[in-house]
Amino acid sequence: MRQAGRYLPEYREIRKDAGTFLDLCYTPDLAAEVTLQPIRRYGFDAAIIFSDILVIPDALGQPVSFKEGVGPVLETIRTVEELASLDQNRLSEHLDPVYEALRKTRRDLSEETTLIGFAGAPWTVATYMVEGGTSRDFANTKRWAFSAPQEFGKLIDILVASITKHLIAQVEAGADALQIFDSWAGMLPETAFDQWCVDPISRIISGVKKEKPDVPIIVFPRLAGYRYLKIAALEGVSAVSLDQTVSLDWVQRNLQNKVTVQGNLDPIYLLAGGDAMRAEAERILETLSGGPFIFNLGHGVLPPTPLDNVAELCEIVSGWQR
Repeated sequence: MRQAGRYLPEYREIRKDAGTFLDLCYTPDLAAEVTLQPIRRYGFDAAIIFSDILVIPDALGQPVSFKEGVGPVLETIRTVEELASLDQNRLSEHLDPVYEALRKTRRDLSEETTLIGFAGAPWTVATYMVEGGTSRDFANTKRWAFSAPQEFGKLIDILVASITKHLIAQVEAGADALQIFDSWAGMLPETAFDQWCVDPISRIISGVKKEKPDVPIIVFPRLAGYRYLKIAALEGVSAVSLDQTVSLDWVQRNLQNKVTVQGNLDPIYLLAGGDAMRAEAERILETLSGGPFIFNLGHGVLPPTPLDNVAELCEIVSGWQR
């Protein structure tokens, strides 16, 4: 999950002089540096490249900005006619700074530290493109998808092709593994989950594996509940990331016999620290370490998280024995 961010003072120092958030993402030296910062401080087993899922619509020509206290802001796309403004031909050139950041990071990482590239899944990226930012109910996106699925499918097709290309390019630039974040997968009702979450992700994995058959792919269908099973069953999925709402006993019985699982400490435990964090981390380790397992959070590190809490969690995990 997100490692570099506002909880690290060294990140904040770079961020204040970097210009906009996207300027930071698109400046290879700075993006590589903030990717490496948490590795230097904590010695994590893997680094995830500093970027954002919304570089895809930005690269396609849909203006994206980030406003303090608001989050991402995009010019909305809500009709099939407006899809004509998206240009897939500009993708590679626009995203080359991301690939250069990967190359720089890979050169400076030890061989033992995995470098993870990533992208948002089509459904999640589409919600930002249609809503114009974050949303509580995703009404505009769902209305378009439910009432005109063929039209909405054209947007998904563009995103499948673009995300596939982006992920392949990240492997070529040095990424050892890939992660696909479907942050809003859980907002889809049962009847739409297969159509707008499972199928697009399956198509992306197939496209990536055709070019890069050996790259491990992790998928995070956040808040999907028992529907994690559908993602775990996809050909080519190496691991699934678990949000903090998923029952560990259920995961042990139903998922670990299919794929590696990654997760799922609630970031608030990390924020709180102390006995509560230790007990929860040990419960996760005790339950899941008998099968293929990567310890991680159930979502990203929160900005006010004390640095000492992160250090203590690393000690708990690295020193734990079953």
